[in-house]
Amino acid sequence: MEGQDEVSAREQHFHSQVRESTICFLLFAILYIVSYFIIRRYKRKSDEQEDEDAIVNRISLFLSTFTLAVSAGAVLLLPFSIISNEILLAFPQNYYIQWLNGSLIHGLWNLASLFSNLCLFVLMPFAFFFLESEGFAGLKKGIRARILETLVMLILLALLILGMVWVASALVDNDAASMESLYDLWEFYLPYLYSCISLMGCLLLLLCTPVGLSRMFTVMGQLLVKPAILEDLDEQIYMITLEEEALQRRLNGLSSSVEYNMMEMEQELENVKTLKTKLERRKKASAWERNLVYPAVMVLLLIETSISVLLVACNILCLLVDETAMPKGTRGPGIGSASLSAFGFVGAALEIILIFYLMVSSVVGFYSLRCFGTFIPKKDDTTMTKIIGNCVSILVLSSALPVMSRTLGLHKLHLSNTPRDSETAKPSANGHQKAL
Repeated sequence: MEGQDEVSAREQHFHSQVRESTICFLLFAILYIVSYFIIRRYKRKSDEQEDEDAIVNRISLFLSTFTLAVSAGAVLLLPFSIISNEILLAFPQNYYIQWLNGSLIHGLWNLASLFSNLCLFVLMPFAFFFLESEGFAGLKKGIRARILETLVMLILLALLILGMVWVASALVDNDAASMESLYDLWEFYLPYLYSCISLMGCLLLLLCTPVGLSRMFTVMGQLLVKPAILEDLDEQIYMITLEEEALQRRLNGLSSSVEYNMMEMEQELENVKTLKTKLERRKKASAWERNLVYPAVMVLLLIETSISVLLVACNILCLLVDETAMPKGTRGPGIGSASLSAFGFVGAALEIILIFYLMVSSVVGFYSLRCFGTFIPKKDDTTMTKIIGNCVSILVLSSALPVMSRTLGLHKLHLSNTPRDSETAKPSANGHQKAL
């Protein structure tokens, strides 16, 4: 009987691992396809030649797509964990959701952490150096020469970063134990570097999110049709049309020798055409779109911003008053143990909406900063170098989102195996906890 029980437990563990691997692969495949179409929408079409540079661009495109898919997975994991917790509470014994357990959530978080390190320290530096490489002088030009130069640059970069960490640790803590720990690459260097990147991401989020919250109203005002109050759109369109015709006549009358004036007038004509397109869109919009959608969206943004600021202020007060409210001093409920909000599923849905809203606001704030304004991608006119920079930036922001959400008190979920998980996936529980 003991032998049969052992075989049954082993088979159950095997089937559980196969099921989790299949689910992870399907989820990542969906994210990869969506990320590929997003990057293709912004990638410059002139980069698509059939030569050596085209192969390099294609490889960099695949690596950037992989990184963007990992970033999307890191952003979606926290809402997915919250939704899974509420589903397990609502249907604890349902046969069709037996695959949704703490072991699967643990596996997804471990894969997200592993792939984030891989993209941040290996794939994205490789894509950038591979894109900029030309091959060493004296060697035959080709893909192999560019790969060799890229690998040499990666090795030099790794040695530079490891040396900087070693020197910094020696200056701060010059004892034997800390010096010996630096020789352990996997257990010390990579987690330490990723923690530093997450810290930088948190600081960047704290800088970008307030800017994004204020800019969201302007951005939505540009995307939506504003109500036409005390405005005559027909008269404005007529005046813009006359101005466009006047600029077109002046442009046709200029000689080709006056290059500076022609470029300036072409830019002015393009701005007039853009303004005319916006006015025509406002005129064609229906009455409910002008008078209902725009005020409703603005009120919704105001409510979400107010709730976010209120929750953050309450959590800061709790951290100042109660020491046990610190994230390190408390362990929230595990998957399927208890609801994360006193309002149940409604409160969990509100937390998910706020998390997405903060992430979108942080991205808007990131591109609104003057130093990162040149990173804004343009449709069909974004170089691969700029795409790589955008993917790295989004990866850093997404890796810091769970840390900032936990610090600001937007969720209190503790990713521990539930009693039900310990019965169904006991052989893998220790491995997952060790990996975390």
